Amino acid sequence: MAIEPAPRLLSAFSSLELRHLLALDAVASEGTFGRAAERLGYTQSAVSQQIAALERAIGGAAFDRPGGPKPVRITPLGKLVLTHARDLLDRAQATADAIERFKAGEGRIDIGTFQSVSNVLLPEIVMQLRAEHPAVDIRVFEEETAVDRLLAGELDLTYWVGPVDGPIESAKLLDDPYVLVSRRGDFPDGPVHCEQLDGVQLVAFPRLLCDMGRVEDAFSSLGVNPVVVFRTADNGAVMSMVRAGMGAAVMPLLAVDIHRDDNVLCTHELLPPIAPREVCVMWQAGRTLSPLARRVIDISRSVAEAVAERRAAAGHSHVRVA
Repeated sequence: MAIEPAPRLLSAFSSLELRHLLALDAVASEGTFGRAAERLGYTQSAVSQQIAALERAIGGAAFDRPGGPKPVRITPLGKLVLTHARDLLDRAQATADAIERFKAGEGRIDIGTFQSVSNVLLPEIVMQLRAEHPAVDIRVFEEETAVDRLLAGELDLTYWVGPVDGPIESAKLLDDPYVLVSRRGDFPDGPVHCEQLDGVQLVAFPRLLCDMGRVEDAFSSLGVNPVVVFRTADNGAVMSMVRAGMGAAVMPLLAVDIHRDDNVLCTHELLPPIAPREVCVMWQAGRTLSPLARRVIDISRSVAEAVAERRAAAGHSHVRVA
């Protein structure tokens, strides 16, 4: 027997709708058109019309109708269609449930980050998001390839220092100024002029991290040449070496753990100020964001504003929120 081409097979069912399948299931379950109408909240004539439309689409009777008070009986063709109809209805309900959960902010979100954001901003962001959406699945990746992974579609959002070339949209969270971290007493209280760092030993990040190359180039343009005695990518290691007396450090304020009481270290504003780095949250340009991703952006803005206000209150009046 020859098999009909797919378009001809599908055309027989092109007029079927979920409401027809719902009517089929209700009549088969309830036994009468009247009780099926009560279950669905329709009139009996509306159910009859939907069953008639279904029967035209499948090319045969779905029910034998004995008449009178006797219940209808599903036909072999009706049973066949019902088996597949219930599978489709289950899938449709599962899809509707998933859409509702998605709109409510459930599901998974993948976020890229970097060290100082992970330490200061992200904990508050995660706490707020989980308080609003306890079922959310949050995955966080702290790695140097975060922007590449964002462009590859592997991340929904990433925190990074902007601006970044490429098809990326972003929202600036705050300007993160550079400060001098030193042992108390190594420099007079108050701002430190950059020329005071000429020949001074510094602990530093690698040049490719935290815009350190730009910072060191800024010093060079001023004729200031500190002596870098140790480089490390770890914020805590930089501060530990400063605490140990290895040298001072120039760090973005976000990388400085100012929330912990520290009787050894202090921070100084630099004059003239080095242009701050811009801490941003980024996403792929042209990509439709999920409700979760949009909420993370909103929470990130409010958390960044709160952090900037706390730091200004702590005496860092040069901190500006985006």
